[in-house]
Amino acid sequence: MFAVLKTGGKQYKVQAGDVLRVELLNATAGEKIQFNEILMVGGDAPVIGAPLVAGAAVQADVIDTIKADKVITFHKRRRKHSSKRTRGHRQQLTLVRITEVLASGAEKSGVKEAIGTAIARRAAHGAEAAAPAPVEAPAKPKRAKKAAPAQE
Repeated sequence: MFAVLKTGGKQYKVQAGDVLRVELLNATAGEKIQFNEILMVGGDAPVIGAPLVAGAAVQADVIDTIKADKVITFHKRRRKHSSKRTRGHRQQLTLVRITEVLASGAEKSGVKEAIGTAIARRAAHGAEAAAPAPVEAPAKPKRAKKAAPAQE
């Protein structure tokens, strides 16, 4: 049995025993997590979600938090501005091993949900951080009327 899951803005086709490198999750090594955003469950009777399959889940064990290969960006402006800039970046990833694909019964499994770090940060700081407050335009100061010239 296989499943197509969505995490970190990407989709992965997985089955039991697969090892994945996914975007950084809010979990530590040795922890058991569960992916609840399942787009399709395949096998003898495939089920396609609209957009998600209700009650389906994929359980996994967190192996480690790793860094991806370094990506180097080089910017050079030509002509009169002879400036150069080199920057490097290493994306943090979570290494997980898929243990089980559940076609139903995800709600009562009791396993911690896999949450990305950005979502976890917003949840930790309350709902105010999740939805930005509406921005109001600053009030324009009213002009003071000029005083009439003094009559002598």
